[in-house]
Amino acid sequence: MRLKNKSALITGGTSGIGLATAKLFIAEGARVAVTGRDVAAFERVKAELGENALVLKGDVRSIEDMKAIAAEVKEKFGGLDVVFANAGRAFPSAVNDIDEDLYNEIMDINVKGVVFTLQAVLPDLREGSSVILNTSFVAQTGKHGISLTAAAKAAVRSLARSWSYEFLDRKIRFNAIAPGAMDTPLISKWGMSDEWVRDRKAEFAKAVPVGHMGKAEDIAYAALYLASDESSYVVGTELVVDGGASQL
Repeated sequence: MRLKNKSALITGGTSGIGLATAKLFIAEGARVAVTGRDVAAFERVKAELGENALVLKGDVRSIEDMKAIAAEVKEKFGGLDVVFANAGRAFPSAVNDIDEDLYNEIMDINVKGVVFTLQAVLPDLREGSSVILNTSFVAQTGKHGISLTAAAKAAVRSLARSWSYEFLDRKIRFNAIAPGAMDTPLISKWGMSDEWVRDRKAEFAKAVPVGHMGKAEDIAYAALYLASDESSYVVGTELVVDGGASQL
């Protein structure tokens, strides 16, 4: 029970990495609130997470939504020990295909959403809290057609360092997790055919040194380590979980 008596908030927690992390945190003793925008999935998520979870509707790009979520979490939990700013968006596009709408969507969800999440929960973070930011291995590599997402995630990586220093006096730890190619629902949301998705997953798997894509649970276990007291001496770092893709 590595998170016994702790309270956690996970944005983008109704599917993929966020949902897997919520399940693991609950199994380790935490009370967990997850946020999402797809209300059609809420009943299923509530059934999967059980009575120790809150499932809350909100858009991380909206400071009003995040303040309302923070207020509800405070009312139910009293405060927070862990925040996993997991909500994000990735979309492949060559530089000449980036229009204003795509730029705003990628930057707003990935960067503004992280900033607004922290602003909303900051008053309720207990001393010694752990804040985990979701970045990506693409910010460390020069992959074709992913420059916008890579730039957004590089900005989030920078926030982990800056905020670590800024909140040393409150003993709040900020760290990042950089997932690699993950077999999660994200790629299926790009609007491509099932055949295209299968082909891309096969390509991604071949490009990973260990020979396969990662699972949501791989990131969940990394998040558990950073959320727990076991990582109390880990501050401002980025834990890369990519099967060696950015290292080998």
